[in-house]
Amino acid sequence: MLVGSHNGGTACPDMGMMMYDWFNRFGTERLVYGLIHPYVWKANRQLAQIYEKTGAIEAHPKMASAALKKGSSLLVYPGGQYDMFRPHRLRDRIYFAGNKGFIKLALREEVRIVPLISVGTHDTLIILEDYYPQVKQLQQQWSLPWLFDIDPGVFPIYLGLPWGLGIGPMPNIPLPVQIHTRVCPPIIFERYGRDAAKERDYVDACYQLVCQQMQQQLESLIREVG
Repeated sequence: MLVGSHNGGTACPDMGMMMYDWFNRFGTERLVYGLIHPYVWKANRQLAQIYEKTGAIEAHPKMASAALKKGSSLLVYPGGQYDMFRPHRLRDRIYFAGNKGFIKLALREEVRIVPLISVGTHDTLIILEDYYPQVKQLQQQWSLPWLFDIDPGVFPIYLGLPWGLGIGPMPNIPLPVQIHTRVCPPIIFERYGRDAAKERDYVDACYQLVCQQMQQQLESLIREVG
């Protein structure tokens, strides 16, 4: 299971680079699927169908398990929109927003976690701040509808293309900056199995282990390229 940190807004250039590297090295002979939020299918089915052709599947436990059971690799970005739209001041932090479903999946399916990290990607879209709590309060007070009737969970204000100063999780074009990526050594847990996946304390410990090791790798890469 490939586990990465999202950066750079909806464009996610680090994910694109990882996928390019994968297909450049393995071609189409070695299958890999990537989990994408179900909202993509609800917001734009045509776009979702394009993603499907590159290996995207809906981020659901049954879909993820099916991909692993057939021997495919699985690309997961646990932080989702909270990670990709985290403020620029947090660009050097691994942030999965407490989402531990990928840990439970790895334990149930007994697979290793291979961390993917990048440096520079968060400079392709400068997130000034996330004002979701304030916007959510206004939305509830005034009974305003969300775009596509989807609660985005984030509402960033940012600098980037093509909007200049933009608001909300809108599509963006990455600013031209240098990006460095790294595939890190696999993380192997002490115990696996369905029973292990049901132990809350053990799942929490595994989650912390992944976050800590990815943070260490990220800081190492920052020093190397800085």
